[in-house]
Amino acid sequence: MGRFFRIKLRLRRFLRRHSWVATIVRSFTIFSVAFGSAFGFISGALSPHSGYDPNAFAIGVSFLFALACLWIVTLGIRLRLMRRRLRTIAMHNEAMADRNWELQEAEQRASTLFEAQDDLIVLRDLDGRITYANDAYCELAQIPRSELIGSTTTLKVLEQGDTALESNGTRVYDQKIEGPLGPRWIAWREGLVRSDAGAPAEMQSVGRDVTDRTESERALTEARDQADAANRAKSRFLAMASHEIRTPLNGIIGMSGLLMDTQLTPEQMTYVKAVKTSGDALMALIEELLDYSKIEAGKIDLEHRAFALSGLIEDITELLAPRAQTKGIEIAAYVDERLPMQVTGDAARLRQVLLNLAGNAIKFTATGGVALIVEPGIWPNEISFLVRDTGIGIAPEAQQRIFREFEQADDRIARSYGGTGLGLSISDRIVRRMGGRITLASTPGSGSTFEVSIPLATADTGEANSFTAPDLAGQSIMLVAPHSIEASLISRRLQRWGAQTCIVSDANVAEALLPERSWHTVLIDHTLGPQTMEAFASAARIHASHRIVMVTPSTRQDLAASETAMFTGYLVKPLRASSLAARLTASPEIAAPSLAIETVTESAPTAPAAPPDKGLSILVAEDNEINALLMRSLLTRLGHNVVITTNGEQAMESWLSATSAGTPYDIVLMDIQMPRLNGIETTKQIRAQESGGLAAQSGRRTPILALTANTLVEDRYACFEAGMDGFLIKPLDREKLEEALASLAAGRHIAA
Repeated sequence: MGRFFRIKLRLRRFLRRHSWVATIVRSFTIFSVAFGSAFGFISGALSPHSGYDPNAFAIGVSFLFALACLWIVTLGIRLRLMRRRLRTIAMHNEAMADRNWELQEAEQRASTLFEAQDDLIVLRDLDGRITYANDAYCELAQIPRSELIGSTTTLKVLEQGDTALESNGTRVYDQKIEGPLGPRWIAWREGLVRSDAGAPAEMQSVGRDVTDRTESERALTEARDQADAANRAKSRFLAMASHEIRTPLNGIIGMSGLLMDTQLTPEQMTYVKAVKTSGDALMALIEELLDYSKIEAGKIDLEHRAFALSGLIEDITELLAPRAQTKGIEIAAYVDERLPMQVTGDAARLRQVLLNLAGNAIKFTATGGVALIVEPGIWPNEISFLVRDTGIGIAPEAQQRIFREFEQADDRIARSYGGTGLGLSISDRIVRRMGGRITLASTPGSGSTFEVSIPLATADTGEANSFTAPDLAGQSIMLVAPHSIEASLISRRLQRWGAQTCIVSDANVAEALLPERSWHTVLIDHTLGPQTMEAFASAARIHASHRIVMVTPSTRQDLAASETAMFTGYLVKPLRASSLAARLTASPEIAAPSLAIETVTESAPTAPAAPPDKGLSILVAEDNEINALLMRSLLTRLGHNVVITTNGEQAMESWLSATSAGTPYDIVLMDIQMPRLNGIETTKQIRAQESGGLAAQSGRRTPILALTANTLVEDRYACFEAGMDGFLIKPLDREKLEEALASLAAGRHIAA
């Protein structure tokens, strides 16, 4: 069948080439058939035995003529169709010729492009022989194309990079190739391609010169390594600088504190206070710089622990209250009852941010006050902390600039109020690290509002709420206060508890409103003055069952006996929610002084702690003479027995001697950086002796507190890994030292 088809195909090709032969054959065939048919028909009709009939003969001739005419017409129609088809084929051939020309032109352009571009292009068959190579490849190989085609020549590889295989089968790798102008890095992409349907696949390799990119990447890698080394050096420098600066500061602040406890003239007391204030300011500056450096180095770590939200906010307001009251302004806080009592987050970092914002608000506020409001945020588990003040405000063009490092609103403010310009930058970075944001709304001359929005999940501690809001439904409460900030927040809280409130700034107006209804409670601010308070309290006796005066810690002691007799109780500002609730629900017949529920703020004068009945035996390892003297003085004043050693070896010997003699030390205060044997190694040796040495017989574990001027997290981890029970950061705080000693003596571990 195939042979017949080939003969037929060849015959058609021959006739197509020699059309006159086909015409002669076709004409001869038609003539022969027509003549034979007519001759046979006529001969048959005219034969003697045919029964010739003229009618039948005429009919037959007519039929043959009709067939001939039909055949001629059919042939003409077919010829016309063939001509139309030929015209279509001619147009198609012309289009195909144009397309073929375009393809040839595109192929020439592609070939020219391949030859002209800088990328290396080479095709190899399955045996590795080169079937095509462009000019760039020939130039790099330094071999003519005529010699490359058909050969298995390869480029000289100086260094092989890593190889990767893509999902489509393409292999990607880098090679360092020796070239005429020196070594070059080439990025190769290899894959199988098929140039013809009937031809086998070939390996196409396309290489691009990436020498500049590779060198840039290596330079960036070296720069990154140098930057990492610089960061490590900076961290070591900061740790060293922190220790070297904190050590003399410990002596300055501690000794000035001790000096203030001695008998001094007023002039001497002024000078000593100035020294201590300057030391505290320098300490705050060092803390800001260290925090900024930690954030820059990415070493800020966040804790996720449960803490009481209301307690944190109220502690912040109490801590800042003395500063605000010294300036004659108010500070108050309000925590929305819809918020959970316990949340999970980093309480220390949140406290740092809010202290910075509220402290700045106090600094830049001369009249009015500062409000710290905590409300639910716009997103689930989000809490908004608003710090609102009535200060000088911030110009619109400076509102974004103040969040940058070492920036303030303007030079005049920097000169007038001081500061490094790092507080807001540090706060902003901490908040962003916690997944939140800080926004600012401010009007010059009218105050500012900083809003900190942070996601804080509800803590599932399983503990019952320590505070339950009272039900004050139907109770009328009057607040008489010349300032509106704290009074408005108190009113807002009371209204959430169901009470009806009325805020009055003038005592005479408040006295006139007393007969209008039956008042459950009257709250009056002590800033109205003793005479005004006494007169109003006398008038409110028959109208209000609870008469409560609001005082500051410094003015509480100034209440005269006649004034306290007029009131059923008093509250210390800033008010705590639990104290306010307890005061409003307490019996009004009890005398006021015994109802002092509110605790005194940190600035209130406190009596020195009574020394214990039997002082602790304390070993202090401190190589700095001034700090050793300070520790001896502080501990002696607290009623403890102190032994001072100046290096780790002496501390170890003293501890072993005391343990062997049966009079072990109750507590060891260990400086971290000491000559001969540092505090970490000394602690490890003590713990080793306690676990398996001579001291193991006593079965007693000596509490050890680290004395360190380093605040890095690595140093704290090193302390705990060595077996220490806590650490005290220099400069030492007397209250924290006393608290730490009391906690360790009670068998609890503490870090101050």
